[in-house]
Amino acid sequence: MKIVRLGGYWALRQKYNVINKTVILRVAAIWDYRKGLDAFIELSQYLDERYKIILVGLDEKQIEKLPATILGVASTNTVNQLRELYAIADVFFNPTIEDNCPTINLEAISCGTPVITYDTGGSPESALLFGKVINEKKIKEIVSMLCSKNELKSNRNNISIEKMVDRYLHLY
Repeated sequence: MKIVRLGGYWALRQKYNVINKTVILRVAAIWDYRKGLDAFIELSQYLDERYKIILVGLDEKQIEKLPATILGVASTNTVNQLRELYAIADVFFNPTIEDNCPTINLEAISCGTPVITYDTGGSPESALLFGKVINEKKIKEIVSMLCSKNELKSNRNNISIEKMVDRYLHLY
């Protein structure tokens, strides 16, 4: 039997058991109704085995109540674990209903992960750069975006160090 060692990205996907899955990520320090836990539970009902939702920052009681289609990760203070999770995510879904300037959207974007967010608070400003803004409570709209990933992948080409430097040079 040949042992194959996976490096980098694929090793991380194997670590979280999400090889060949579309990963939908959300991170929150405190999970309550404003952060959209209910939205993820509803979303999980529409997705099949090709998708995996990963929620970070949940407490033990919340993790116990999750459906099998959602991987709950307890709070983490390690930047390395967060970096790993952002790296394997195909999309960062932020169904916040109350946020003034969610830095988690910026964290996802800085890791090359497009953001889908509700049109509330400060979320749309960052997502318009690298992702999509949708109307609140439109879970089926998210499912259609995930199923036709071209809409989100097209935004990946808009973010790079070279393009950002070019934009700065053009501006100044």
